[in-house]
This record gives sequence, C-alpha cells and structure tokens, in this order.
Amino acid sequence: MKKVLVLGATSAIAQATVRLLAARGASLYLVARHAERLEAVAQDARTRGAARVEAETLDLDDFAQHEPLVERATAALGGLDGALLAHGVLGDQERAQRSYGETEKVLRTNFLSAVSLLTPLANRFEAQRAGTLVVISSVAGDRGRQSNYVYGASKGALSVFLQGLRNRLAPAGVAVVTVKPGFVDTPMTAAVKKNALFASPEAVARGLLRAVDTHQDEVYLPDFWRPIMFLIRSIPERVFKRLKL
Repeated sequence: MKKVLVLGATSAIAQATVRLLAARGASLYLVARHAERLEAVAQDARTRGAARVEAETLDLDDFAQHEPLVERATAALGGLDGALLAHGVLGDQERAQRSYGETEKVLRTNFLSAVSLLTPLANRFEAQRAGTLVVISSVAGDRGRQSNYVYGASKGALSVFLQGLRNRLAPAGVAVVTVKPGFVDTPMTAAVKKNALFASPEAVARGLLRAVDTHQDEVYLPDFWRPIMFLIRSIPERVFKRLKL
C-alpha cells in the first residue's frame, strides 16, 4: 500500500501502523475527530519519511461526509490503493443493556459507519481492479458473551460483512483483510485490568502489515487468539450459557 487512507488515525493501533507505513515511504491521508492529536500523528509521520501526509478532522459518525471524504483523499494523494478502517468504540455494556440508544451508538460507529465508508471505497477499488481494504474487527465478534455482547455484535456483523465483500471483490483483484485483535493495551481498555493476553499496539500493527504483505484474508493478533477462539466457538450452547464470560 503506497497511497493509503487511514480512518480513525489517532487510535493507538492506527498510530502504530501509520508509523510503519511512513517508514516505508507511503503517502497518507489521515482522518480523525480530534484536530490536535491528529496533527501530532501527521507531523510524526512526516518526520518518519512519509512521501506525503494530509490530515482532515472529521466525525466519522457523519455519514453524509463519507463519499466526499473518499473523493478528497483520492484527489489529494493522486489516487488510492489502500484504506485502513481503525475507528471504533468499546461502549458500556451495562448502559447498553438499559438503553437501546446506547446500543445503537455502538452499532452505528462500529458497524454502520464502516459499511458506509467501505461502500464507496469498494466501488472505487473494484473499478480500478486493484487495492487493499484493511479493517479492524475483533475476536469479540466470534461469539457473544454477557460481558460485552453489544460490542461483540457490532464486530461480528462487521466480520460477516467483510467476508461477503471479500467474496465479491476477489475477482477484481481487490484484497479485503479482516484484522481480529484480542486484548490490546490502548486508551480504549485503560479501565480493564491487564494480564498476559494483552498485546501492544505496535505488535498488532506489525501483524496487520504482515497480513497485508502475505495476502492473508483474516488474521488473529496475536496468533494465539485463533486456537483460543476456536475452542470458545466449540463450547456447546447448553454449557456456554452457564459460564460467566
């Protein structure tokens, strides 16, 4: 990926990925909600060797801006051959259980806004018969658990959407990479007690780009989450519903 649109550029995983892309000499169009933090990420990318860096402050829950955003990014970089969707919210499970409005906020940001962005990007890449879409989903989408099933549902829906999108775009030579991190030590999980299962954003970013470079369709990061989630998915429902997960 040499001309990349990065959505949610101030998230910890996106920042780590931007640093690696910049060191490769990529041209970057960075989008995030907070102007000051976004400019810091952009300036850091410039110092690390990015060929070109443009930054735009935008609330990605404003769906009406998505198609114009893709147009602006394409024009600014002289084309696009990659996009990283890294924005999202963890939400509050207990508040979501009490309020549909809270549930809708999580689904809107994590799933619907991604679909709204992926639609013009997929159409563009399909027409040019080249490109790579990299989307951060989550292991939480593999099976609903009482502790975070609203967040998990948003990521599960996103993963299924990506499966279909990959199936559609493969004949056009467009790659769709689903990234499923487990626990990552980021501001989003600042309130969560850390343990040995937590990975750093830098490790996830390296795994993400390795998946792109080696043409993987779906990657668990770190790798040990793949067998863990296989086991969790394999637990019979009559047993699973009695567990406190």
